[in-house]
Amino acid sequence: MSYKLQLNPKYENFKEALLNIQTIFKSSDESIHKARNELKIVELHGIKCVVKSFKVPHIVNRFAYTHLREGKAKKSYTNALKLQALHVNTPEPIGIIELFSSGLLSESYFISVYEPYDFTIREVFHHKVENTEQILKEFAHFSYDIHQKGVWHVDYSLGNILITKCLEGYKFSLVDINRMQFKTISTEQGLKNFNKFWAKDKNDLVIIAKEYARLASFDEKKAIHIVLDEAKKLENIVNIKRKLKGKG
Repeated sequence: MSYKLQLNPKYENFKEALLNIQTIFKSSDESIHKARNELKIVELHGIKCVVKSFKVPHIVNRFAYTHLREGKAKKSYTNALKLQALHVNTPEPIGIIELFSSGLLSESYFISVYEPYDFTIREVFHHKVENTEQILKEFAHFSYDIHQKGVWHVDYSLGNILITKCLEGYKFSLVDINRMQFKTISTEQGLKNFNKFWAKDKNDLVIIAKEYARLASFDEKKAIHIVLDEAKKLENIVNIKRKLKGKG
């Protein structure tokens, strides 16, 4: 089995750990997320890290990720470096390793420094934390700022924004960043980036829309309409899926 390895220059001493990442990953029982991909917390060289193991792709994607486009681990690492250069918070990337079998990508791992946080934006929308309105307004600021910097997070959703309470305000950090685009983003497009936010209380989305519109000097009513329209589309999609699964 061959491999490709890429390391952040700050972490050159992690090479041996990455070469043994399969064994290290399997031996860790601290799994923090397991679905299509799995994330585990491991300690490497005295540093608490998160290792993301990407699901082995089917044969078509194995070929594509080997010969035609970057794999998900490589995209995660590249996007993390781009975000850091733009001063957008994301866990610091350590490196990646891609493993190849029969000349095609088989397994891939993305390693980053573990970033402690207090909660995700999901808890805010579910009203499980205090100062909901303030957090939502600051989140609108954060979203507007990254859009102005040309950052489009394709998976901008409830579980992918980490939040830390600071002495003054809140810090937001992006995770699950393998699907991102860097481009010019109009105000209308920016408002549509909230299309994966499931809000029990629609007023939460209204707060975001109003604050985003204020920052962009954009028509407030139009902003609210765009955000709520996207929310309705999401609700319709979820309801259709539920009916197909017999849960409707």
